[in-house]
Amino acid sequence: MKKNQTENIIELKGIKKGFDGETVVENIDLTVKRGEFVTILGPSGCGKTTTLRMIAGFEIPDEGEILLDGKDISSLPPYMRSVNTVFQRYALFPHLNVYDNIAFGLKLKKMDKDEIVAKVKHVLDVVDMEDFEKRKVSTLSGGQQQRIAIARAIVNEPEILLLDEPLGALDLKMRKEMQIELKAMHEELGMTFIYVTHDQEEALTMSDKIVVMANGHIKQIGTPEEIYNEPADAFVADFIGESNIFNGKMTGMLKVKFCGAEFECLDNYPKDTLIDVVVRPEDVILVGENEGIINGEVISVVFKGIHYEVTIQSGKNEIVCQRTRAAAVGEKVGIIIEPDGIHCMISGEVVNRYQGVISRRHTVSFIDSEFECDLTMLYPGSVLNDDGNIVKADGTVVDPVGLNVLVEMPVEKLSMSDDANAGGACGNIISLIYKGDHYNYVVKTKNGIEYMLDDEYLWNENDYVSILCDKKDIKISLLEKEG
Repeated sequence: MKKNQTENIIELKGIKKGFDGETVVENIDLTVKRGEFVTILGPSGCGKTTTLRMIAGFEIPDEGEILLDGKDISSLPPYMRSVNTVFQRYALFPHLNVYDNIAFGLKLKKMDKDEIVAKVKHVLDVVDMEDFEKRKVSTLSGGQQQRIAIARAIVNEPEILLLDEPLGALDLKMRKEMQIELKAMHEELGMTFIYVTHDQEEALTMSDKIVVMANGHIKQIGTPEEIYNEPADAFVADFIGESNIFNGKMTGMLKVKFCGAEFECLDNYPKDTLIDVVVRPEDVILVGENEGIINGEVISVVFKGIHYEVTIQSGKNEIVCQRTRAAAVGEKVGIIIEPDGIHCMISGEVVNRYQGVISRRHTVSFIDSEFECDLTMLYPGSVLNDDGNIVKADGTVVDPVGLNVLVEMPVEKLSMSDDANAGGACGNIISLIYKGDHYNYVVKTKNGIEYMLDDEYLWNENDYVSILCDKKDIKISLLEKEG
């Protein structure tokens, strides 16, 4: 029987961790209740495994606290924490049989032999591996080895079981079976599970609570239903399941415009608010041409086993639909989306903002970026003289070098190049989201400056690019009042 579910067993408060001067996770706040199955979900490099390793004690946070039952364990070594970890590679001892692998930790504790036998027998029963005590681990399948790794972890009766992508080495069929078995083990043991994965299906299938991470930050915490049906932003919507994501604008009470038409919705934001609109493919309804809210043409049909994935071109936008009946490429169709199939979120930043300083080259510089700019923006009616100084409307001459300014660069005005010398900054693409008729990218420089921009062309994640922006599109304004 599970213990009181309202009691917090683990709390992470303001956790920050970096390696070699680069921050890997930052501002991590997370509460795990006793007996919960919590999954930390995110793409490779998002910081989820580092977070798990800090809970386990294999890494020490640079800032913040990790509380176990209200006590700070941030600096305690792993063996002094009531947690056990199951790794993707299992880390079983090849020279020991199944029984000795599981009993290893109990023997170190010098536990009574009869008690060890009883405990090993019990956990073998839990993982459905009875009568395997004398088998060599090298003779076991991947799924069987994974069960033994779990048995070895739970035989010590830890308060928390940490699982770091334990199903990653299994084939698809075995992963699906083990998802069900892990959930059943969790229910039987009443133990707190904290599970790390990049697989959305695993998270949705097994979890009581999902923690979505990206770029070292928590993006959203919620139940599987909340994460899927009410994503916090475009990243979560794009990462969890399949989504159509469009730029939109609120046009009135419970009304939003996207894909060139106005739709009724259930989200209420002020008129003219810029919105990211999420529509799941299963909520796109195809009807006859001119019978829907918008029209389109079928450009692709892919059989997915349990449904057909139909892609429709409507104006500049591509809209993906999932349904049980096929369609024909070239077919003209109408599209209906019911209000409860439309999820509206406040749009992400439409302007990149930074604090910079005017350099001697009469450019604006910040961290590892430098862009040409129009210095006359700083003072209305001003001009530049032959010395490169600013002459204000009243004739006052100002040397701009060293002035602290706010830099604003609209998302839609930025572009990318694969020529590292072409732009004012260089970095790697860390995120891309398709929004119907364009891609939204985030580029991160070596020193952590992030640029958001839109581009109609597909680049790959991790591509190294330079950022371009015409100086007429870069707005600069003084950060400090004169005199």
